[in-house]
Amino acid sequence: MKFRLFSIALAATLAAQYCLAQQPATDDRTAQRIQREVRHELIMLPYLGVFDNLAYKVNGSTVTLIGQVTRPTLKTDAERVVKGIEGVDKVDNQIEVLPPSTMDDQLRRRLYRAIYGYAPLQKYALGVQQPIRIIVKSGRVTLEGVVDNEADKNFAGVRANGVPGIFSVTNNLQVVKP
Repeated sequence: MKFRLFSIALAATLAAQYCLAQQPATDDRTAQRIQREVRHELIMLPYLGVFDNLAYKVNGSTVTLIGQVTRPTLKTDAERVVKGIEGVDKVDNQIEVLPPSTMDDQLRRRLYRAIYGYAPLQKYALGVQQPIRIIVKSGRVTLEGVVDNEADKNFAGVRANGVPGIFSVTNNLQVVKP
């Protein structure tokens, strides 16, 4: 009888330790699922364009939204779709709405033509979501996104710097192998 109680107690202890050991793997899978779903929901937003930059951080069941957008509705839409994801309990919306400016709008159009109209970079204009994001705030330009190689990153930076009326260019493009 004592042996049987000891066996049951040992089995219960081992089962509890196994469950605790498996918990992080489940949490990791949940976090990965949430990350995939957040990314999917954000890129599917209907008014997300090349002049908007959305990013996020997942910490447990909290998602922090960051970036810059040209439309205030895009900020609220991003928060709304992320709140609807299963497993997300809190959304910290730190997305910046860029101030309306006709000068910045003109710069955006010129930058788009300078970057996506340049033959070596035209491949990035294909598809619905262009990977090079052009963020303009008060004449200051930030390039965000991904390119295939260092040369394309440099081309984009040089082309942006060549547009008249810009105060500064920050090239945050990441090189990611396809």
